[in-house]
Amino acid sequence: MIQRFPKWLALLAGGLSATGFAPLNLWPVTLACMALLIHLVATAPNRKAAFARGWLFGLGQFTIGLNWIAIAFTYQDAMPHWLGWVAVVGLSCYLAVFPALAALVTCWLGTKLARREGGDPSPASSIGHHEEMAPRLRGGAGVCAVLAFASLWLITEWMRAWVFTGFAWNPLGVIALEFGWAARLVGTYGLSALMMLIAGALLLGLQRQWKPALALVAGVAAVSLGGWALAPAPAGLTRTPITVVQPNNDQSDKYDPVMAARNFARLVDQTVDRNAPPGRIVFWPEAATEDFVEDGYPRRYYYPETPAGIRARLTRPINDGDLLVTGGVKLDFDRNGQAVAAANSVFVFSSQARILGSYDKSHLVPGGEYLPYEEILGQIGLSRLVPGTLGFTPGPGAQTLDLGRFGRMGLQICYEIVFSGEVADRSNRPDFLFNPSNDAWFGPWGPPQHLAQARLRALEEGVPVIRSTPTGISAVVDADGRLLESVPHHRAGHIDAMLPRAHAATPFALWGNLLPLALAGFLMLFAVALRAFRR
Repeated sequence: MIQRFPKWLALLAGGLSATGFAPLNLWPVTLACMALLIHLVATAPNRKAAFARGWLFGLGQFTIGLNWIAIAFTYQDAMPHWLGWVAVVGLSCYLAVFPALAALVTCWLGTKLARREGGDPSPASSIGHHEEMAPRLRGGAGVCAVLAFASLWLITEWMRAWVFTGFAWNPLGVIALEFGWAARLVGTYGLSALMMLIAGALLLGLQRQWKPALALVAGVAAVSLGGWALAPAPAGLTRTPITVVQPNNDQSDKYDPVMAARNFARLVDQTVDRNAPPGRIVFWPEAATEDFVEDGYPRRYYYPETPAGIRARLTRPINDGDLLVTGGVKLDFDRNGQAVAAANSVFVFSSQARILGSYDKSHLVPGGEYLPYEEILGQIGLSRLVPGTLGFTPGPGAQTLDLGRFGRMGLQICYEIVFSGEVADRSNRPDFLFNPSNDAWFGPWGPPQHLAQARLRALEEGVPVIRSTPTGISAVVDADGRLLESVPHHRAGHIDAMLPRAHAATPFALWGNLLPLALAGFLMLFAVALRAFRR
């Protein structure tokens, strides 16, 4: 059946592999599907077939895994809701190119090495008489194929995070969250390569190639134990009290002026605690306020409140000595005083209603906060999911705000937290990361996937992550990536806790994605050297 319907099997395996991510977390299914993909690529009759099988696998995985994007379109009546599934499939068609490239180069490399050895590069005579063939999955050739594919999978996932501004959602390594200590060493992309090696070991084991299978497992275990040994004990808690607020304000009410007072009242209800320990940090979600809190804007942007009045209203629910950290909006003006762009921002307020610092989102959501190729796509009726006439402009990137006795806070707004290696300012390491988000768009699959990736950032960087969202999942994550406390999806609530401590900087925190790329290079060199040694 595998050789009769390889393309359909690739598509089906890709779809099934998406069940290993949150919320289902069926990671053994994903590993089995990855093993099947390795087999399909290594036995492809030519490079074109290998590319097609990798592309179909990716199409299945991304279409199922990104189903939450279609739900976002139900909140935008300017476009038909069915267009959401068109967007999901269209995006998946593009994203599937990256696993297809990994498959293509694996096939090309196997064919090239087989020819240098002077052997027959064809996998089996029954597959067909093609000019270019992939290597057999036997002996050293099988191990080399697994090593090369793991290396190339890592590289193409890393590329997916920055090509055309990047879409880094759900790299394979996320399925290993609960046992992903190796992320401290090689990051999420390195963890993806390790998962591919485990899948390869599974495939080789099924073919009774026990020695290479066990060698692959031993290698993965060694890297994982190395990551585990870097943090032998929990980092513990600081003496700084925090309150994380989840008001359960639905996305359909967010831009309704009639609901504005009720939405703010829900924030206040979850914030006010006059008996709270002194010196709290209170965290509100992304875009918790739509008011313009900075001075200097034309009066029409404040009416009927002044900037000072707005800031006083926002900080009234907190106690003396507290800080309020909340999502908000900034405006950019031209020389004529006309607003020309906006920034998705976070503001830090003192209890005296002073702005102590701010941060502007850098990684904007394609199709949400800006429309790629707007001059073309806008003409055919497409628009941004976020309403309004102004597009958003990106900020400068990862920053750390010094909050004095409260510590140093890094900021990553919503989608930004998924970019491994880009969430912390390495020259000014934060004590914790705040990730205000708005997952109210994204149905039952988007929020748990988002939280899982935030937990991996904590594990990679060795710093706790605090998440506040309108409808969930708000959470406190410690420096080991463990979920300490959370407010479930679609519930109003708040978390009162002590801020977790950070670990010392992990190797990944110091070197970033240079380490997983070095792992990719090592795996590729080992594959080539092993093949040459067996000549």
